[in-house]
Amino acid sequence: MASVSNEDRPVVVTDGRRRFRVTRPWERTPPGFAWGKISQLCVSASGEIVVAQRADPALVVFRPDGSHSRSLHHPQLASVHGLWPMPDGRLYVATFDAHQVLCFGPDGTLLQEFGRFDHPSWQAPFNHPTDVSVAADGEVYVSDGYGNARIHRFAPDGRLLQSWGEPGTGPGQFAIPHAVLVTGDGRVLVLDRDNDRIQVFARDGRLLEIWGGFCRPMDIWGDATGHFYVSDQTPRISCLDPAGRVVGRCRAFGTFSHGIWGDAQGNLFCAEQGPSLVAKYTLID
Repeated sequence: MASVSNEDRPVVVTDGRRRFRVTRPWERTPPGFAWGKISQLCVSASGEIVVAQRADPALVVFRPDGSHSRSLHHPQLASVHGLWPMPDGRLYVATFDAHQVLCFGPDGTLLQEFGRFDHPSWQAPFNHPTDVSVAADGEVYVSDGYGNARIHRFAPDGRLLQSWGEPGTGPGQFAIPHAVLVTGDGRVLVLDRDNDRIQVFARDGRLLEIWGGFCRPMDIWGDATGHFYVSDQTPRISCLDPAGRVVGRCRAFGTFSHGIWGDAQGNLFCAEQGPSLVAKYTLID
């Protein structure tokens, strides 16, 4: 049997239930293209992978095979940090240094704005927001973020319904709410990054649980089985069951994986920083 060098051997990892083969970089960028700092990625309803970077163009789109599809930009897409794709092709984007959440149509048209461009507000929307998640009924939840320590809840038409949270280390307080996810069963999961925990709320802001045991959790994605994948600064990826129990862990790569998402086939994608690239975790069993 011919020997295989460590450089040529594929890396295989597990989430405690399944195994994945890691490809990095996965994406095939256009000639002459150089990444800025990647912040986040998501898988659109059509299966394309949308990657956000803190540079121009802010959004770079790849086909499922890794080939480049197109790039999108808008003058208000400054320092993109969070993404949320909708089933109808709309895309919500959190811009942390422009202090906004924007909603774009499938053709790139700006449809809706939350917050005022370049207008930070103390303990009100927004002061360097980090992430956005949309519930099944269209309510929009925003983690806000680097300047504030709040979660904001909006009606689908953009009306502010509720806010909660303040700086601190106690229950319901935040030290950089870095990501937010609304689950199918109506929970709001907030990655309280610098408190090394995930806080679990009802949609009206009532604290339900606190999940600990993380090292600067960065992002979270939930699959169709109710399991969650969390990237952190160890760097590693943790798989949690619906109750928040860790059922598997693997190493991540680069300096850390800033964003994480998955597709309908069970593959995972990570937005890495240091250097910036996309890593694909291909499901092999």
